[in-house]
Amino acid sequence: MSSKSRCRIILSLLTLASAAFPLGLANEQFLANATDEYERTLRALNHYRALAAEYDGTVLPPTEEPVEPGDSYAEAPGLIRLLTLIGDLPPSAVPADSDLYQGPLVEAVKKFQSRHGLEPDGRVDKATLEQLNTPLSVRVRQLELALERLRRRGYDPARPAIVLNLPEFRLRAFSGTNAAGPNPELDMKVVVGAPEHRTPILLSQLKIVIFCPYWTVPASIQHNELLQEIRKDPSWVSANRFELLTKQGIVAEDQTVSDHMLAELGTGELSLRQKPGPKNTLGLAKFVFPNEYGVYMHDTSARWLFAQVRRDLSHGCIRVEQPEDLAEWVLRGQAGWSRDHVVEAMHGTEPISVTVKCPIQVVTTYSTAVVMENGEVHFFPDIYGEDAALEKVLAARPHTMVSNKQPRQRP
Repeated sequence: MSSKSRCRIILSLLTLASAAFPLGLANEQFLANATDEYERTLRALNHYRALAAEYDGTVLPPTEEPVEPGDSYAEAPGLIRLLTLIGDLPPSAVPADSDLYQGPLVEAVKKFQSRHGLEPDGRVDKATLEQLNTPLSVRVRQLELALERLRRRGYDPARPAIVLNLPEFRLRAFSGTNAAGPNPELDMKVVVGAPEHRTPILLSQLKIVIFCPYWTVPASIQHNELLQEIRKDPSWVSANRFELLTKQGIVAEDQTVSDHMLAELGTGELSLRQKPGPKNTLGLAKFVFPNEYGVYMHDTSARWLFAQVRRDLSHGCIRVEQPEDLAEWVLRGQAGWSRDHVVEAMHGTEPISVTVKCPIQVVTTYSTAVVMENGEVHFFPDIYGEDAALEKVLAARPHTMVSNKQPRQRP
């Protein structure tokens, strides 16, 4: 498809979308640089609007116990109608009046669960019913807000970028549309900040990779969490490979945790630093990008966290599932940093700091609706309430129609 034809299609879809949602001004420059992701989201939005207009809004009542595969389920016909409409259940895969929860219907529920941030176990439990009963009009709104956020993105898609979607708990790395096309070269799970310790939405540049890092414990974690562990068992410090630092950053000569030392840890005269190694909280690699919040990406010794579906569990920093892959990707093209060298540095005994010669964009985004490359739409919980906040902003903004100018062709 030519660039001119593609831009015309996007303009047409934008016009349809803006009929019911104030998308703001989509000018020539924006249309010329619109991403495939934006186009996919536009198509999904218009599709879900059609679904919302078609569906009768049947609500599946709560059950005393979760519906298990093989159970009789009186509400199965309503479940079949919904899952067939939204595409998780192939048409005619199950008799429309069946009251058995089995076979293709269970598989359809698993697919639905995987698209809605749930454990795909096939059980129709409270959480699954809540998502099944969410009106399709709400899904439309999630897609509208996702579209708005894509329109507002401030980074350059033509340059390499590490893009993290916080509600999705995923990281994707792109070489830039001028290099390897729109699809990610890396795609991995992440752990982000808990609602009380939110990972910020930001745009920065990844500048340094530190292999085998120390962890200097933030004062709040030291005071609110670790100090009580040390009071219960002073040997906890050495058992977990921590050391005591003075305010000048010097390792204290006396590492014995006495009552005096405990008092100084409480006042901040002494601080905790964890030694490098596999047990270090930051794992074996740290990825540093300047920001006012003091957050960064890192490996983790708590690998089991990635097995959880919902992963808003950290104090704000971002734990990455595949640190070796990310480090290799970031340092590709830098002499001496093959994958073997990366792994060797990660498993060393001393920290190694590497400056990234061409800093890479780091973008934390927030979208509770994501359209995959195959067109499948995934929805996620509004973990930080950002959708509600954006709703207020848009409600206070006058409606701005989409420009009807012809987009400039890309060279």
